[in-house]
Amino acid sequence: MIGIDIVKIDRISRLKARHGELFLKRFLSDNEIALAKNDATLAGFWAAKEAASKALGVGISKECGFLDIMLSKDARNAPKIKFSPRIYTSFNIKEASLSITHDGGFAVAAVMIV
Repeated sequence: MIGIDIVKIDRISRLKARHGELFLKRFLSDNEIALAKNDATLAGFWAAKEAASKALGVGISKECGFLDIMLSKDARNAPKIKFSPRIYTSFNIKEASLSITHDGGFAVAAVMIV
């Protein structure tokens, strides 16, 4: 299963400016907030979680919420993705990979789930 998402970085910047910490806590864990040092990274994380939910075929919903998807970075700063135990079980996930890129004011993410 593959999911892709694109978001304007400015959109995330405006939402953060308008709603501050409440906006961040809606879709990111404390660890993810600590990793997101700029709005481009925030937008990439948003796109990654949207792409993951699309790969599952449910979108962000009660079946898979933003906080069911956990993002981190490896030693080389490459993004990593994990899911809550409930999601691994419900969707029989064996493996997942994530790619995030930023260009021209956009953040794009692709997620592959096996």
